[in-house]
Amino acid sequence: MRRKSILAAVSLLALSVSAPALAQSAETLSPGRSVEGRIADGDGTAADDAYRFDDYLIRARAGQRLEAVMRAADFDAYLAVFHQGDSEVVASDDDGLGEGTHSRLRFTADRAGTYLLRARTLSGIEGGAYTLSLTQRPNAGRPPRPAAIRVGQSIEGALTARDPESDGGQAYDAFTFRAREGDRFTIRLNSEAFDPVVRVGQMRAGEFVELAMNDDTMETGLNSRLYFTAEATGDYVIRATPLGTGDEGAYTLALARGPEPAAAQTIEIGGTVSGSLAEGDGRGTEGATADAYRFSGQQGQRIRIDMSSEAFDTYVELFDANRASLAEDDDGAAEGTNSRLTFTLPSTGVYFIEARAFTEATGAYSLSVSEVEPEKAPETLAFSSPIQGEIAETDPTDSEDRGYDAFAFSGASGQRVQAIMRSGDFNTYLQIGRAGPEFEALASDDDGLGEGTDSRLSYTLPDDGNYVLRVSPLGSDGKGLYALELIDRGPQPQPGSVLVGATARGVLTDADATATDNSFFDAYRVTLKEDEKLLITMVSNEVDSFVVVGRQQDGGAFEVLGSDDDSLSDTHAKLEWTAPADGVYEVRAGTFQQGQTGAYALNIEKQP
Repeated sequence: MRRKSILAAVSLLALSVSAPALAQSAETLSPGRSVEGRIADGDGTAADDAYRFDDYLIRARAGQRLEAVMRAADFDAYLAVFHQGDSEVVASDDDGLGEGTHSRLRFTADRAGTYLLRARTLSGIEGGAYTLSLTQRPNAGRPPRPAAIRVGQSIEGALTARDPESDGGQAYDAFTFRAREGDRFTIRLNSEAFDPVVRVGQMRAGEFVELAMNDDTMETGLNSRLYFTAEATGDYVIRATPLGTGDEGAYTLALARGPEPAAAQTIEIGGTVSGSLAEGDGRGTEGATADAYRFSGQQGQRIRIDMSSEAFDTYVELFDANRASLAEDDDGAAEGTNSRLTFTLPSTGVYFIEARAFTEATGAYSLSVSEVEPEKAPETLAFSSPIQGEIAETDPTDSEDRGYDAFAFSGASGQRVQAIMRSGDFNTYLQIGRAGPEFEALASDDDGLGEGTDSRLSYTLPDDGNYVLRVSPLGSDGKGLYALELIDRGPQPQPGSVLVGATARGVLTDADATATDNSFFDAYRVTLKEDEKLLITMVSNEVDSFVVVGRQQDGGAFEVLGSDDDSLSDTHAKLEWTAPADGVYEVRAGTFQQGQTGAYALNIEKQP
């Protein structure tokens, strides 16, 4: 079994999807070297025979720019690169060489260390011979002063290996234009050499701040077309970029006046309209067919916009009087692809609604605007003071139509809090968010107590400040009594120590450190040398074992370098892992499922 990676600087643990299994005979590949290999029986094979692969190790400096090329006549080649021991793909490529099904993967090392280059089939286990080469690319150019572009102008350009690169590693050319507040523009970026992406932003304190972007549209295929409205008078920057890292070639960039916004019809709060999107309708902010509506509202008024259609996937967006976007929603309604947006108006005045499809589509729809109960001021909830409450018909409801109660508490950065909610009347649901006018959940839990439908939410606070605990039923029809307690669990326990070659026996309890998914873990430090190989096993008859190895980074974040769930057996973990450098590492004995407690044995052995 696998589970999604959760990386959080506020938590000492982030359990992740099992890292790529390193091929037993992985060899080191250095820049300037080429190898001839073969994908064949005995090579590494992904789950369900999805693909077959060979692995190579690359030692890179931070900022080093590398290019791997894989050619194969017998299969469709595919390349992917990872940080050694990590499951997250740093970069990948299928047919980037532009010569049939051969691969060219370009990437920039974001930090010094060892990387794993996976040479594989795109799919299936039928392989064959291949060649693989690794070269070092020249340094990227320094960001130049953007060239000017005028409305109505079309510019022919080309991206090369000497161009500056964005933080994501994509080369770019930059162009600047002047706009007044409310000006609308159409920006087109076309290329036959690469998949273009056009980005618009402003330079602030020397940094490019992106305000809008477009990759593809249904009408332009892989070419980009962006409709952009300037929110304020000033200078704006267009970046012409490829979708993939390392892509280059010729392009055409054009700047033109944008289409006028769709004429707005009037809708009253409390009203409903039946409309229809048609090809002759106006264009919205994203360039899609859209209908626009206007209404007047009061400061602090809480409104809900519902849009439904049987013909298409709806999308609704709210704007202020200057057509600056305030909020948007795709599938916020309780079921299906209908939209629901709930928002508290920041000032008295005119507002605009844009009703459109998620993709370019037409058909009939229904749109309504209603006033809902304002956010109820949360009651203060003290730690370790259980309370009784009730979800009733008169309570405010969230975007899922669930009644809720809200409670306020204060906490400190790094503090662990745990909320427990029980009810015999409904399936409970807990959420924690920051205090503010609009609630946005930072963490949530449904059945974490492990006792039926009761909830237990454990969370490590990211900052000093005020927080809100929202309690509700999981479904919109839930009503009735509940019990709630908020517990201060203090800071995360400090890791212990374990010697390589020793077995640590422990018991996971609800007083142990917790991951962001509510699972418990014990942590052990080990001191290792570079390339030292370990076999880590975790055995338990009471919990589903999950073992993780990693290290602390500056700032307190935990870097996951390897993990395993069931490699030893259905519920026992086994991880074979090699230390990438000299240093202190942490091995964490945890559980795959949240809320589990019980005894375990953790063994760490050195391999030859």
